[in-house]
Amino acid sequence: MSSIDQQFVEFIVKSLVSSPDSVAVERRIDEKGVLLELTVDPEDLGRVIGKRGATAQSLRTLLRALGTKNDARYNLKIVDNGVGGGSTTFSSDDNDDTSESRDRDYDSHNTVVTKTRKELEELDDLDV
Repeated sequence: MSSIDQQFVEFIVKSLVSSPDSVAVERRIDEKGVLLELTVDPEDLGRVIGKRGATAQSLRTLLRALGTKNDARYNLKIVDNGVGGGSTTFSSDDNDDTSESRDRDYDSHNTVVTKTRKELEELDDLDV
């Protein structure tokens, strides 16, 4: 028996892909909420993810809206079972290790900003 969230994701994804029979959604409950694992045909993976992940992000946004209605937290994991050996997953965990990466990017950005401001101050001192 599939739940409303599984049916919801299946309906949307089946309307996007060229082989809807290969769409499968597994539902698990973990410490972060409800985890939905989406598996599609390897040829349809690009359609589900979309350019720069736009389609996948839209799916996650719709799931967030459904979660608000159902008082649940949903995570969507897109599983790549394509040719090439192991499987790859595309996930949207909010609490993964990206905060460390964000801190590095922020520090790098601050360094560039500081350097640019210093160069602008030196240019202001020039008499032209």
